[in-house]
Amino acid sequence: MKRIGFRGYVIIAISILIIALLSLYIFNMNRITPTSRKTSSVQVTSSSGDGDYQTVIKNGRYLTSKARGITAGSEANSLDTKHFESGLLSLAKNHFKTNQYVFQEGQYLSSDTVTSWLSRSSDDKVGLNPADNGKKDSDREPIYVQSLTEQDFMIKSGDSLKLSGMVIGVAMNTQDQYQREKYGATYTQDISTADMKAYGKKIAPKIISRIRQLKGISDSVPIVLAMYANAPADSLTPGNFYAEAKSTKGTDLSEWQSIDQKSIVLPKLSTDTSSLGSDENNGFSNFKTEIQDFFPNIAGATAVASFKNGQLTNMNVTITTQFYSQTEISSFANFVAQEGLRYLPSNVPIRMVIKTSNETQAILQRNKDDKTFKITVLD
Repeated sequence: MKRIGFRGYVIIAISILIIALLSLYIFNMNRITPTSRKTSSVQVTSSSGDGDYQTVIKNGRYLTSKARGITAGSEANSLDTKHFESGLLSLAKNHFKTNQYVFQEGQYLSSDTVTSWLSRSSDDKVGLNPADNGKKDSDREPIYVQSLTEQDFMIKSGDSLKLSGMVIGVAMNTQDQYQREKYGATYTQDISTADMKAYGKKIAPKIISRIRQLKGISDSVPIVLAMYANAPADSLTPGNFYAEAKSTKGTDLSEWQSIDQKSIVLPKLSTDTSSLGSDENNGFSNFKTEIQDFFPNIAGATAVASFKNGQLTNMNVTITTQFYSQTEISSFANFVAQEGLRYLPSNVPIRMVIKTSNETQAILQRNKDDKTFKITVLD
């Protein structure tokens, strides 16, 4: 049997020490919980321009709303789906400045919570809408509250973001569609403006109280409640915000402030005798005449003009036609841009879409201070 020399003992000792150190390292690594090893990375985007919010990115992805899709799935008029949420963001800028706050999609109201709040009230439900009175005619209790959305406004605090404001939009019905029997005909129940506004004021304190009870919302976070009147399902224009109130602490609610917003379709109907949009209507009528003379197969052109406090804020134009070559589309788009500069308002954003009955062919965009239209022709 060979005797181990001094050198062999040294090698054995070093090996034992290495094994001991590795065992200690593995033991300590196993004590680390998954939560402590994974860190959640929150970042913000840079704003795309003056008047735009920075937005939140979490773990490399845009942070979407906890109640994503509720508005799109509940609004009867597709125009309201976009206008309700984009208009709410515009209102928010009056309360939360874009150079001080970061915009975050709603993270406190979940889809399940919003869905339950939009239901009818009953013994086992927390619905904001009145209980069913059992009637199947115009004496039934209508659905007043159609949709609800949350927008959060954050302030940077070191490497994190702190909730520093909220805007809650509440979309109220001007009409309620219902069925008297399952799979039966659909009926429409009109809701008067007075009844709609009264019911909105009635439920407002309840909404504020419930939001204050949600985890993560302090008693002093400012909450703005904005009320929106939906358009009828077949309307060519979206609805509008009509009032707002603010809770600065607890369940208090300030006096309601009226919001003067309205959208109209151009060219105006002969039965519309109001003065709102008269100048814009004359300009658009001339614009429409010019582009209809350019090609023989222009099916029509309409515009939705939006006003705030009687002043035009933006215009969206839709031109329906049919072309058979890219050169026709390009030529027409350039002509439309030329006539738009001549006849359409020069001090507001304008978006024009040239389309067939089933596809978009070109998009023309001009921002408020632009001197020309940006033209995008689609293949």
